[in-house]
Amino acid sequence: MKTPVVFSDGSDIYARLRKEYITHKEGRFILASSGTGKTHYVKNQKDAHWVDGDYFWPLTNADLLPDEWVYDFSLVDEVNKRCDVMTQQAKKQGLWIIGSSNNWLQPDAIVILDEETQKQYILDRQDGDYDGGATEKDFSAVQRHNTFIKTWTEKGVPQFSSIEEAAQHFIDLESN
Repeated sequence: MKTPVVFSDGSDIYARLRKEYITHKEGRFILASSGTGKTHYVKNQKDAHWVDGDYFWPLTNADLLPDEWVYDFSLVDEVNKRCDVMTQQAKKQGLWIIGSSNNWLQPDAIVILDEETQKQYILDRQDGDYDGGATEKDFSAVQRHNTFIKTWTEKGVPQFSSIEEAAQHFIDLESN
């Protein structure tokens, strides 16, 4: 089968990821908005099960936006669609992705923090070692994103109240 003009093979990227991260019988995708502790969790996981979408999507050229908080939603929509394609391929490789980019690909789980905890996480990161993501001025946009994310429960996607809880759910599922 020939590769469409706009796509490349990408096998070198997935081979690299399979060396860096544990592969699984079944790929997974956890969706959560900015400020939920995704990157913190991935950086501190004991075993490298989960790939941070903030690392994965730019690596695959799906997300090349210069700033995470671009408010041109037609551009964000285009990026989210490309990220879904890459996440779908990663899942076929047995990789587990955790991130906030999503358009049409049904996640395996969603994480919605209570509003006060999420706000505190955002403020702590903003006032600490800021590495990107939502700041206090973006909180209303984060809440709108959470409203979108919650719609996945209508299609049977389980909702968790923390990144740790969702990630551990799949680790436990696989070990049984």
